Amino acid sequence: MTTPLDHLHAFTDEALCALALTHASAGVSDGSGRRDNERLEFLGDTVLDLVVAEAFFHDRARYPEGALTEMKAQVVSRKALAGAASRIGLAEHARIGRGLDRRSLSRSVLANLYEGVVGAVYLDAGLEAARAFVHDTLRSELAEARARGGEALPKQAFQEVCQRDFDGPPTYEVLETRGDANSRAFKVAARAGGNRFPSAWGRTVKEAEHWAAFEALMALGYEAKP
Repeated sequence: MTTPLDHLHAFTDEALCALALTHASAGVSDGSGRRDNERLEFLGDTVLDLVVAEAFFHDRARYPEGALTEMKAQVVSRKALAGAASRIGLAEHARIGRGLDRRSLSRSVLANLYEGVVGAVYLDAGLEAARAFVHDTLRSELAEARARGGEALPKQAFQEVCQRDFDGPPTYEVLETRGDANSRAFKVAARAGGNRFPSAWGRTVKEAEHWAAFEALMALGYEAKP
């Protein structure tokens, strides 16, 4: 027996691979209840955070804590994970609901599939196998984050500005949420020093906060890199 992911990881337990590729929208169930990848997604998200944080922590560059946080956020973002999922063809093999078009799956669904696969690889063969999978499939995202490692990304830069100019860290407020569980968007605004800055949209709260920090820096007259 083979799985659609044999070129990346040869599963010992093929059922794990099938479960990782079963999105909640598919509505698959058996005698024990619904069977989808949501629990694997939860596990994969945790494993992914560890593997990416570990990779940057052990780099010779010895990035400061703020840079490590921003670099990890860049690599594990919905955008980055969706890109990886598309490159390795997860949409082609996923089990999805009738209301979804596999040719145009949202970033959220694609990222969900990727995290589910990371969780499945971890359960199937352990942390070393999951580490190898992440390093292989997110190679370009890891390289890009390292290339930008010395730059202050929006949230880090805005926090530094707020600590210096407003004597405290900024806060972020979710102003609006649109869409359903499979395709959601969040409108967020940054606050600091009694000011609420221009809002921004993102597919996740983290992504919206990133762009809200960018908008705040621009409003304050600082040069910001997206």
